[in-house]
Amino acid sequence: MTTLVAVRKHDEIAIAADSLTTFGDTRLSAQFDRSYDKIVQHRGNFVGLCGSAAHQLVFQNMLAKNPDLDFSNKAAIFDTFSKLHPILKEQHFLNPKEEEDDPYESTQVTALIANENGIFGVYSMREVFEYTQYWAIGSGREFALGAMYAQYSRLKSAAAVARAGIEAGATFDKNSALPMTLYTLSLKA
Repeated sequence: MTTLVAVRKHDEIAIAADSLTTFGDTRLSAQFDRSYDKIVQHRGNFVGLCGSAAHQLVFQNMLAKNPDLDFSNKAAIFDTFSKLHPILKEQHFLNPKEEEDDPYESTQVTALIANENGIFGVYSMREVFEYTQYWAIGSGREFALGAMYAQYSRLKSAAAVARAGIEAGATFDKNSALPMTLYTLSLKA
């Protein structure tokens, strides 16, 4: 899995990810992976994906073919992921089944999105949340959330809080490792 965080503090937004990819018990570290960055950039948006390693290539392909996708706010992100779901199924052979009694087909995607409008989380049933301070996803999320909770009021910048979250995930989660990638941008006035 991974540790992925997004932070909003003052007029700064930060999004960061660890760099480890795992295949069962096999660990592909940044030392051996030429493209270990788990954050996709698209028209001022930073999208961090966790789950299957295939998600990133599929997502990059969909963004290239659909450049007008909108990630500007909660409603737009929901509409975007609703538009992407049939593309995932028809063009990329997504298996939309999770559990038998789920109310909707799953996109199998969990993501954090950071842009000048804020930080957002997207979950497999296309649930979208907008966060006011910070959030984390992936297998290291609990460690990252704890670290960011403990440090949010003490640290001066969103980047410093994000760094603390990724470092905690990489330290304690067996499926996360350094180095990290970290991006910052200014919050729209």
